[in-house]
Amino acid sequence: MSKNKAKVGVLLVNLGTPDSTATADVRKYLREFLMDGRVIDFPFIPRWMLVNLIIAPFRSPKSAKEYRKVWTERGSPLLFHTEDLRDKLTEKLDPSTYVVEMAMRYQTPSIEQGLENLNKANVKKIIVLPLFPQYASATNGSVVDKVMEIARGWQIIPNITFISNFVDHPLFLQAWAEIGKEMIEAQEYDRYLFSYHGLPERQIRKGSVDGYCQLSDKCCGNYTKKNQFCYRGQCFHTTRLLTEKLGLPEEKVITCFQSRLGKDPWIKPYTEDIIKELASQGIKKVLVFSPAFVADCLETTVEVGGEYKEEFEELGGEQWDLVPSLNSSDTWVECVKDLVLTNT
Repeated sequence: MSKNKAKVGVLLVNLGTPDSTATADVRKYLREFLMDGRVIDFPFIPRWMLVNLIIAPFRSPKSAKEYRKVWTERGSPLLFHTEDLRDKLTEKLDPSTYVVEMAMRYQTPSIEQGLENLNKANVKKIIVLPLFPQYASATNGSVVDKVMEIARGWQIIPNITFISNFVDHPLFLQAWAEIGKEMIEAQEYDRYLFSYHGLPERQIRKGSVDGYCQLSDKCCGNYTKKNQFCYRGQCFHTTRLLTEKLGLPEEKVITCFQSRLGKDPWIKPYTEDIIKELASQGIKKVLVFSPAFVADCLETTVEVGGEYKEEFEELGGEQWDLVPSLNSSDTWVECVKDLVLTNT
């Protein structure tokens, strides 16, 4: 390729993380995150009051303590795992054709900075990959919103391609299977949980096509064009694909949802309820996957790997193991490379 020929820009976008574990930084992060109208889909004034007068002031000290449990010398795991993914992807792609940037939807490095870097590189096209396997308005949709908001202020807007989801990409499934297989071969488990980040039921219904959504196996039992962007349907589809890939007995596999916030009903079953149910059944050994997260973070390491483990053991369970996230594993990097090449 000629040195003067325009390149293709790639922007990897993850959710975000506080700049430090200081309560003020955590509060700042929570405010930006939760004031997103796609995350808390209330009108602006009640959303502002809820976030700034209740959630951020009271939740930030507790969240800061939780972040300290996962913080390392490199800082936030979510941040440095995404940096590692960017660096490994850069090595895999032809430098004469591609330039790779990374960003966080909230806080730093910002989407604005990532896009500005690509714009300065005079790329002819930008491929935006939100690092969320299952499409949700609150994650993938929010990234699209932000990118469009920024790009529409440019005088010249290059071709921009968004990768909406990759739940059934063969290498995405293979990456999870490789990590999970190591643990399954080393230990026999009574149950296999697939715990995904939850969403309010109202957000799922908003995206329903022609009233198709019933938030049950009637619709989520199959993956069709009518629920191809239903977050709950995609999660159950991911579980089915990984169950088959790993050769797990279906009767021992459970899909559930974690991280509920507030009193409104969220998609079910709740992981907390499943833990109680398993304990009451005398189940002793559980292996947990979190396939909504491609990088280890607070929700995987602390919530699933720590809090849920403690709860399960207090109820009589003996072993609760968490499968590490994809982070920057070789097969996952190959998956991202293939997504980029396919959409170039």
